[in-house]
Amino acid sequence: MGVDLNSDLGEGFGAWRMGDDAAMLDVVSSANIACGFHAGDPSIMRRTCALAVERGVRIGAHVGYRDLAGFGRRALAVPASELRDETLYQIGSLDAFARAAGDRVRYVKPHGALYHAAAADRASADAIVAAMREFDPNLALLGPAGTELEHAALAVGTPFFGEGFADRAYTPDGLLAPRGLPGAVLGADDAVAQALSIARSGKAASVAGGTVAVRADSICVHGDSPAAVEMARRIRATLDESGLPARPFT
Repeated sequence: MGVDLNSDLGEGFGAWRMGDDAAMLDVVSSANIACGFHAGDPSIMRRTCALAVERGVRIGAHVGYRDLAGFGRRALAVPASELRDETLYQIGSLDAFARAAGDRVRYVKPHGALYHAAAADRASADAIVAAMREFDPNLALLGPAGTELEHAALAVGTPFFGEGFADRAYTPDGLLAPRGLPGAVLGADDAVAQALSIARSGKAASVAGGTVAVRADSICVHGDSPAAVEMARRIRATLDESGLPARPFT
Protein backbone atom coordinates (compact mmCIF):
# COMPACT_ATOMS: atom_id res chain seq x y z
CA MET A 1 0.00 0.00 0.00
CA GLY A 2 1.23 3.50 -0.79
CA VAL A 3 0.39 6.80 -2.43
CA ASP A 4 1.83 8.72 -5.35
CA LEU A 5 3.69 11.96 -4.66
CA ASN A 6 3.82 14.43 -7.54
CA SER A 7 5.14 17.91 -8.28
CA ASP A 8 4.84 20.48 -11.08
CA LEU A 9 8.30 20.72 -12.65
CA GLY A 10 10.16 22.14 -15.65
CA GLU A 11 8.48 25.49 -15.07
CA GLY A 12 11.31 27.79 -16.10
CA PHE A 13 11.73 29.50 -19.45
CA GLY A 14 14.98 30.55 -21.13
CA ALA A 15 17.30 32.02 -18.51
CA TRP A 16 14.52 32.10 -15.91
CA ARG A 17 14.36 29.16 -13.47
CA MET A 18 11.78 28.11 -10.91
CA GLY A 19 12.50 25.63 -8.13
CA ASP A 20 15.09 22.88 -7.83
CA ASP A 21 13.81 20.24 -10.23
CA ALA A 22 16.77 17.89 -9.82
CA ALA A 23 16.35 17.78 -6.05
CA MET A 24 12.58 17.40 -6.25
CA LEU A 25 12.95 14.48 -8.65
CA ASP A 26 14.86 12.65 -5.92
CA VAL A 27 11.71 12.80 -3.78
CA VAL A 28 8.58 12.47 -5.93
CA SER A 29 7.31 9.45 -7.85
CA SER A 30 5.54 11.39 -10.64
CA ALA A 31 6.54 14.63 -12.40
CA ASN A 32 4.05 16.97 -14.07
CA ILE A 33 6.32 18.61 -16.65
CA ALA A 34 5.40 21.93 -18.27
CA CYS A 35 4.95 21.68 -22.04
CA GLY A 36 5.92 25.16 -23.20
CA PHE A 37 2.57 26.98 -22.94
CA HIS A 38 2.45 28.26 -19.35
CA ALA A 39 6.16 27.58 -18.79
CA GLY A 40 8.98 25.41 -20.10
CA ASP A 41 10.94 25.49 -23.32
CA PRO A 42 12.45 22.70 -25.46
CA SER A 43 15.76 22.59 -23.57
CA ILE A 44 14.08 22.58 -20.17
CA MET A 45 11.61 19.91 -21.32
CA ARG A 46 14.47 17.72 -22.56
CA ARG A 47 16.51 18.15 -19.39
CA THR A 48 13.59 17.56 -17.02
CA CYS A 49 12.51 14.41 -18.88
CA ALA A 50 16.06 13.06 -18.81
CA LEU A 51 16.36 13.68 -15.07
CA ALA A 52 12.99 12.01 -14.45
CA VAL A 53 13.92 8.90 -16.44
CA GLU A 54 17.28 8.63 -14.66
CA ARG A 55 15.44 8.52 -11.33
CA GLY A 56 12.59 6.25 -12.39
CA VAL A 57 10.01 9.01 -11.98
CA ARG A 58 6.87 8.82 -14.14
CA ILE A 59 6.37 11.64 -16.67
CA GLY A 60 3.10 13.51 -17.00
CA ALA A 61 2.22 16.31 -19.43
CA HIS A 62 1.34 19.44 -17.46
CA VAL A 63 -0.80 21.14 -20.09
CA GLY A 64 -2.02 24.71 -19.74
CA TYR A 65 -3.37 27.76 -21.48
CA ARG A 66 -0.97 29.55 -23.85
CA ASP A 67 -0.05 32.17 -21.23
CA LEU A 68 3.65 32.52 -20.47
CA ALA A 69 3.19 36.06 -19.14
CA GLY A 70 0.54 34.95 -16.65
CA PHE A 71 2.12 31.57 -15.84
CA GLY A 72 -1.12 29.93 -16.96
CA ARG A 73 -2.99 31.27 -13.95
CA ARG A 74 -5.23 33.66 -15.87
CA ALA A 75 -8.66 32.47 -17.00
CA LEU A 76 -8.79 32.58 -20.81
CA ALA A 77 -11.77 32.11 -23.12
CA VAL A 78 -10.36 29.39 -25.37
CA PRO A 79 -12.85 27.62 -27.67
CA ALA A 80 -13.12 23.88 -27.05
CA SER A 81 -11.83 22.99 -30.53
CA GLU A 82 -8.76 25.17 -30.03
CA LEU A 83 -8.18 23.81 -26.54
CA ARG A 84 -8.28 20.27 -27.94
CA ASP A 85 -5.63 21.14 -30.54
CA GLU A 86 -3.42 22.95 -28.02
CA THR A 87 -3.65 20.04 -25.58
CA LEU A 88 -2.69 17.52 -28.27
CA TYR A 89 0.20 19.75 -29.33
CA GLN A 90 1.55 19.97 -25.78
CA ILE A 91 1.31 16.24 -25.11
CA GLY A 92 3.11 15.42 -28.34
CA SER A 93 5.87 17.93 -27.69
CA LEU A 94 6.65 16.55 -24.24
CA ASP A 95 6.35 12.95 -25.38
CA ALA A 96 9.07 13.53 -27.98
CA PHE A 97 11.51 14.47 -25.22
CA ALA A 98 10.28 11.70 -22.92
CA ARG A 99 10.94 9.13 -25.66
CA ALA A 100 14.35 10.64 -26.41
CA ALA A 101 15.15 10.04 -22.73
CA GLY A 102 13.91 6.43 -22.89
CA ASP A 103 10.34 6.60 -21.59
CA ARG A 104 7.03 8.21 -22.59
CA VAL A 105 4.28 10.45 -21.28
CA ARG A 106 2.11 8.33 -18.98
CA TYR A 107 -0.58 10.79 -17.93
CA VAL A 108 -1.91 14.35 -18.29
CA LYS A 109 -2.57 16.96 -15.61
CA PRO A 110 -4.01 20.39 -16.47
CA HIS A 111 -2.26 23.42 -14.99
CA GLY A 112 -3.48 26.45 -13.08
CA ALA A 113 -6.48 28.24 -14.59
CA LEU A 114 -7.11 25.36 -17.00
CA TYR A 115 -7.20 22.90 -14.08
CA HIS A 116 -9.97 24.92 -12.42
CA ALA A 117 -11.84 25.69 -15.65
CA ALA A 118 -11.94 22.08 -16.81
CA ALA A 119 -13.01 20.91 -13.37
CA ALA A 120 -16.14 23.07 -13.70
CA ASP A 121 -16.77 23.17 -17.46
CA ARG A 122 -17.62 19.93 -19.24
CA ALA A 123 -16.77 21.29 -22.71
CA SER A 124 -13.22 22.09 -21.59
CA ALA A 125 -12.90 18.74 -19.85
CA ASP A 126 -14.15 16.91 -22.94
CA ALA A 127 -11.64 18.80 -25.12
CA ILE A 128 -8.72 17.72 -22.93
CA VAL A 129 -9.86 14.10 -22.82
CA ALA A 130 -10.47 14.03 -26.59
CA ALA A 131 -6.91 15.21 -27.23
CA MET A 132 -5.55 12.59 -24.84
CA ARG A 133 -7.42 9.82 -26.60
CA GLU A 134 -6.25 11.01 -30.01
CA PHE A 135 -2.68 10.81 -28.83
CA ASP A 136 -2.92 7.56 -26.84
CA PRO A 137 -6.15 6.00 -25.51
CA ASN A 138 -4.18 4.57 -22.57
CA LEU A 139 -3.10 7.93 -21.19
CA ALA A 140 -4.39 8.59 -17.67
CA LEU A 141 -5.86 11.87 -16.43
CA LEU A 142 -4.85 13.34 -13.06
CA GLY A 143 -7.15 15.94 -11.54
CA PRO A 144 -9.69 16.77 -8.82
CA ALA A 145 -12.06 13.89 -8.13
CA GLY A 146 -15.80 14.33 -8.47
CA THR A 147 -15.49 17.13 -11.04
CA GLU A 148 -16.19 17.45 -14.77
CA LEU A 149 -12.66 16.21 -15.46
CA GLU A 150 -13.45 12.88 -13.84
CA HIS A 151 -16.88 12.71 -15.48
CA ALA A 152 -15.42 13.40 -18.94
CA ALA A 153 -12.75 10.75 -18.48
CA LEU A 154 -15.04 8.05 -17.17
CA ALA A 155 -17.59 8.70 -19.92
CA VAL A 156 -15.15 7.45 -22.57
CA GLY A 157 -13.11 4.96 -20.55
CA THR A 158 -10.05 7.14 -19.92
CA PRO A 159 -8.29 6.12 -16.68
CA PHE A 160 -8.79 8.82 -14.04
CA PHE A 161 -6.87 9.38 -10.81
CA GLY A 162 -7.84 11.87 -8.12
CA GLU A 163 -5.34 14.42 -6.84
CA GLY A 164 -4.98 16.06 -3.44
CA PHE A 165 -2.73 18.95 -2.43
CA ALA A 166 -0.46 18.87 0.58
CA ASP A 167 0.30 22.59 0.62
CA ARG A 168 -3.10 24.09 -0.22
CA ALA A 169 -6.29 24.49 1.81
CA TYR A 170 -9.70 23.75 0.34
CA THR A 171 -13.07 25.46 0.16
CA PRO A 172 -15.98 23.77 1.98
CA ASP A 173 -17.16 22.30 -1.35
CA GLY A 174 -13.88 20.48 -1.88
CA LEU A 175 -12.20 22.79 -4.39
CA LEU A 176 -8.80 24.45 -3.98
CA ALA A 177 -9.05 27.75 -2.14
CA PRO A 178 -7.85 30.70 -4.29
CA ARG A 179 -4.26 31.60 -3.48
CA GLY A 180 -5.25 35.10 -2.44
CA LEU A 181 -7.43 33.91 0.45
CA PRO A 182 -5.86 33.98 3.92
CA GLY A 183 -4.77 30.47 4.87
CA ALA A 184 -5.00 29.11 1.32
CA VAL A 185 -1.29 28.24 1.13
CA LEU A 186 -0.10 25.99 3.97
CA GLY A 187 3.26 26.11 5.71
CA ALA A 188 5.53 23.09 5.96
CA ASP A 189 4.20 21.65 9.23
CA ASP A 190 0.59 21.92 8.13
CA ALA A 191 1.42 20.52 4.68
CA VAL A 192 3.08 17.44 6.19
CA ALA A 193 0.06 16.86 8.43
CA GLN A 194 -2.36 17.37 5.54
CA ALA A 195 -0.52 14.96 3.25
CA LEU A 196 -0.77 12.26 5.90
CA SER A 197 -4.43 13.05 6.53
CA ILE A 198 -5.29 12.83 2.83
CA ALA A 199 -3.39 9.56 2.43
CA ARG A 200 -4.87 7.97 5.54
CA SER A 201 -8.43 9.26 5.73
CA GLY A 202 -9.13 11.36 2.63
CA LYS A 203 -9.52 14.61 4.56
CA ALA A 204 -7.92 18.02 4.03
CA ALA A 205 -8.07 21.40 5.75
CA SER A 206 -10.85 23.83 4.86
CA VAL A 207 -10.35 27.62 4.87
CA ALA A 208 -13.70 27.78 6.65
CA GLY A 209 -12.36 25.65 9.48
CA GLY A 210 -12.53 21.91 9.98
CA THR A 211 -11.90 19.44 7.18
CA VAL A 212 -13.30 18.49 3.79
CA ALA A 213 -13.28 15.14 1.97
CA VAL A 214 -10.60 14.78 -0.74
CA ARG A 215 -10.38 11.53 -2.73
CA ALA A 216 -6.79 11.26 -3.90
CA ASP A 217 -4.58 8.64 -5.54
CA SER A 218 -1.75 11.19 -5.78
CA ILE A 219 -0.65 14.07 -3.54
CA CYS A 220 0.91 17.21 -5.03
CA VAL A 221 3.62 19.40 -3.55
CA HIS A 222 3.99 22.56 -5.61
CA GLY A 223 7.53 23.04 -6.85
CA ASP A 224 7.24 26.82 -6.45
CA SER A 225 6.22 26.73 -2.79
CA PRO A 226 8.69 28.15 -0.27
CA ALA A 227 11.25 25.50 0.70
CA ALA A 228 9.36 23.08 -1.55
CA VAL A 229 12.07 20.41 -1.68
CA GLU A 230 12.49 20.23 2.08
CA MET A 231 8.70 20.11 2.46
CA ALA A 232 8.50 17.24 -0.03
CA ARG A 233 11.27 15.35 1.78
CA ARG A 234 9.44 15.67 5.08
CA ILE A 235 6.18 14.54 3.49
CA ARG A 236 7.79 11.50 1.89
CA ALA A 237 9.57 10.56 5.12
CA THR A 238 6.31 10.87 7.08
CA LEU A 239 4.42 8.76 4.56
CA ASP A 240 7.18 6.13 4.55
CA GLU A 241 7.17 5.97 8.37
CA SER A 242 3.39 5.55 8.30
CA GLY A 243 3.54 2.57 5.94
CA LEU A 244 2.44 4.60 2.92
CA PRO A 245 5.52 4.70 0.69
CA ALA A 246 5.53 6.89 -2.42
CA ARG A 247 4.72 4.86 -5.54
CA PRO A 248 3.61 5.91 -9.02
CA PHE A 249 -0.07 5.68 -9.88
CA THR A 250 0.80 4.85 -13.52
